[in-house]
Amino acid sequence: MAFMRSRILIVDDEPYNVDYLEQELADLEYDTLSAFSGQEALEQIEAGDPDMILLDIMMPEMDGFEVLGLIKQNEDWRHIPVVIISAVSDMQSVIRGIELGAEDYLPKPFDPILLQARLTSGLERKRLRDQEQLYLQSLERELDIAREIQAGFLPQSMPDVEGWELAAHFQAARKVAGDFYDAFPIADTGRLGIVLGDVCDKGVGAALFMTQFRSLLRAVSNLDHYAGHSGERNVPEADPAAVLQQTISLVNNYIAITHEDSGMFATIFFGALDPQTGSLLYINAGHEPPVVMNASGVREHLRPTGPLVGLLPDMAYQVGETTLEPGDALLVFSDGVPDAQNAAEEFFGEGPLPILLPELGAMEAASLLATINEEVYRFVEGMPQPDDITMLAVRHRKA
Repeated sequence: MAFMRSRILIVDDEPYNVDYLEQELADLEYDTLSAFSGQEALEQIEAGDPDMILLDIMMPEMDGFEVLGLIKQNEDWRHIPVVIISAVSDMQSVIRGIELGAEDYLPKPFDPILLQARLTSGLERKRLRDQEQLYLQSLERELDIAREIQAGFLPQSMPDVEGWELAAHFQAARKVAGDFYDAFPIADTGRLGIVLGDVCDKGVGAALFMTQFRSLLRAVSNLDHYAGHSGERNVPEADPAAVLQQTISLVNNYIAITHEDSGMFATIFFGALDPQTGSLLYINAGHEPPVVMNASGVREHLRPTGPLVGLLPDMAYQVGETTLEPGDALLVFSDGVPDAQNAAEEFFGEGPLPILLPELGAMEAASLLATINEEVYRFVEGMPQPDDITMLAVRHRKA
């Protein structure tokens, strides 16, 4: 492979200085670009993509300080090392140049050994920075792949159930998330599983455990179905409450025992909805209490019926029960909603959310989630999103 020579841009309004530096750099086996004014320097940077810049400070019209400022303000140029050229006696200019972002300075008259030292040092920093950028780009690509894979663990669409509306909203705080949701038939019960969970922490570790929690919940709650998927089955109708308890208990024990040293756990709401009657059996494992509401306001909060999942083995989980009457809506959300903060460090869940919810009970499921999401972002006023925001709404249509 051919050796790529570094390209140095020389910026000086004195032709003698440019000629001298071109000769010295040619002897050191560098390629050169030349500019005799500030404007020409910017044009050469745009067209020539130099690896390093030797920049004279004292130039007419656009001086070196202005050129340096424009270089450091440009996202594509700011990491090009700049060595300012200045007389030995003009240390104030040197100091100002360093403050503006120059990496070093080269005094006049030029000393060949010092020139070579400045070039070697600056280009080495450039090389290390380029390697860092390539590594970060590689990580970014890996995270993009991870995000796409993780998206495959979430439903591509919600089930179409006669008489019901289902909608979900998912917004990761980072490239990958620890939140998850799901909606699927629970075999042999005639019920629809409704799941929303939040794995502790954020980032890649939480995302890996999110996929495990979500897969285990769906697989264990439909164990007989998957075991007999390839042939005829004769399985009696399952007890949905027993399925909920068995599923959460098994997932809890598996994570707590198999991944004891990880310290990972999740809050989970797992409901089993009978679409015919509106009966909802559920386990709330340490999760934010979902809300049942209608046109009259908030009717019920489905508070925890058991502890976090995956922290300690052999924990007890009770099954709660409610009924979603025609016109009722169930709203399940992760703590990213109530914990959203504005610049005054006020929480969305401490004021706006309780005031907002009674006004939304008559909305369609998708509109309900869209309205809450809009209000969250209006409340935080551009503050960074600290946690994943996930919501799931189930509405019983009126006959």
